Amino acid sequence: MPSVELNKPVPDFEAAATGDQTVRLDDLKGQNVVIYFYPKDNTPGCTTEGQDFRDRMKQFEELDTVILGVSRDGLKAHENFRAKHEFPFHLISDKDEALCNLFDVIKLKKLYGKEYMGVDRSTFLIDKDGVLRAEWRGVIVKGHADEVLEAVKAL
Repeated sequence: MPSVELNKPVPDFEAAATGDQTVRLDDLKGQNVVIYFYPKDNTPGCTTEGQDFRDRMKQFEELDTVILGVSRDGLKAHENFRAKHEFPFHLISDKDEALCNLFDVIKLKKLYGKEYMGVDRSTFLIDKDGVLRAEWRGVIVKGHADEVLEAVKAL
């Protein structure tokens, strides 16, 4: 499956999410969608990123924008992570890496001198018509949610 491209429609996808939900991109047409990919539940950067989106949720909702977090963690871990930090948005479990591959976020990473394939922290903004309008790759968490919010306002 080819990966997404800026200013082109994002292919419809279906994915299991928290709250016993199945997320379908086509069902979200008419709303902006922010999809952020993060490496792992309950790690410092990933927790802060989720909290930053949570703390701006009202502003995103006022702009008809849905937030979705995605990692390779399972739904049980996601449910616990979401409840612990009171995230008002759903988290998608992408154990088979279908979404990670569609958005091309699996990259070679290094930790303590060891190389491995992992999720490159990335965010994508899809407009109300299902077109990819902005992407951030190799995200630095500090200030990121504000940057995404400004991009939504500019749509």
